Amino acid sequence: MSNFSPVPGTADIFPAEATRYRAIADCADRVFGLYGYGELRTPIFEYTEVFQRGLGGETEVVQKEMYTFQDRGGRSLTLRPEGTAGVMRAMMNTGVMNGEEQRVYYFGPMFRGERPAAGRRRQFHQVGVENVGRISPALDAECIAMLVHFLDELGIQNYDLKLNTRGVQSDRPAAAAMLQEYFGKHLDTLCDDCKVRYEKNIWRILDCKQPHCQQLVGACPDYLNAFSEESRAYFDEVRRQLDLLGVRYTIDPLLVRGLDYYVHTVFELGANLAGSNIAIAGGGRYELFLPGCKKPVPGVGFAAGVERLLMAQGELSAPPPSSGPVFLISLGDAAFLANLTLAGALRRAGVATALEPEAKSMKSQMRAANRLLSPLVIIRGDGEMEQKIVMLKKMSDGSQSQVADDQIISTLKGMLS
Repeated sequence: MSNFSPVPGTADIFPAEATRYRAIADCADRVFGLYGYGELRTPIFEYTEVFQRGLGGETEVVQKEMYTFQDRGGRSLTLRPEGTAGVMRAMMNTGVMNGEEQRVYYFGPMFRGERPAAGRRRQFHQVGVENVGRISPALDAECIAMLVHFLDELGIQNYDLKLNTRGVQSDRPAAAAMLQEYFGKHLDTLCDDCKVRYEKNIWRILDCKQPHCQQLVGACPDYLNAFSEESRAYFDEVRRQLDLLGVRYTIDPLLVRGLDYYVHTVFELGANLAGSNIAIAGGGRYELFLPGCKKPVPGVGFAAGVERLLMAQGELSAPPPSSGPVFLISLGDAAFLANLTLAGALRRAGVATALEPEAKSMKSQMRAANRLLSPLVIIRGDGEMEQKIVMLKKMSDGSQSQVADDQIISTLKGMLS
């Protein structure tokens, strides 16, 4: 492997692809802004305890996937594997502990040490939202509806939405006892990971992807019957409001999501990608404990993998190549200096501009303009310099016209607007 290749599980994102990333970020800003959300940017690394306490020490992310290191001061730091814990740490400096509602969204790189696969990298990107500080079925329903709105705006429609409830912490012992009794009868046939989960966190078995374990999970008892009447009523209200909002969903009692902080509503959106159904977004309501806090912070939110959103958009819905810059062709030293001045003025006027910095033939410079997808080319040589004009060529049909020096900027802005 060449030393000039990126580390496995990471990728260089060149301008054409970066344009698609920006389009998703712009769509997020536009749609989430309609619901009162503003962008929050947190550091890409945090004290390790933020994730250990926030996500739960028994989760797969904390046990197997985090990039943790010691800095020169001996502090244990971790590259963020997800966005919620860091956002909640930031929220501790606001009034959320007193019931003040905060609506924020984030967009940026995350890091997990897992096996690379389709739509999955070790450095990947997520876009997500957090509504922090209040507990309400209406906020859960609104959050889900906003995610559906976002995907619709991206042109992604081939997805299915699954919904479930985790109840509250006090519901778990009785429900877990039902699962312990059932899986205990099949303990010898569980995969090695699920044997550990049986002892440490029985709920993680429901999330196992091994075929035999999935068969056992499919036949497990309905643990929702052990939940309190209040928890079931909360879930019923979320469903009622989703119905009023016209959001289609299916109930999946085996959906638990991969993190321990979830309570009440959980949801996941999957799409048929690379020949299999892959989750492209998911989230739910949570109560998250942070270092030094005895009281959990409540919230509801979701995250979507940007690389998977790009896959789900597919070639048909991918944005067309963007138009390139105006290209200035210089035939001679004097023409180059005049074009250099013009390039500066055009850029300050908001017109993307490129020019060849070295003396090259007309044919060579035209090839460069074609590579850049330039819609318009300005040609200037000694003759044009004497007449104080330029030749303006439209690349779409090859037509040319003369434009006076003092009319170039206004003419170009009019043609490109």
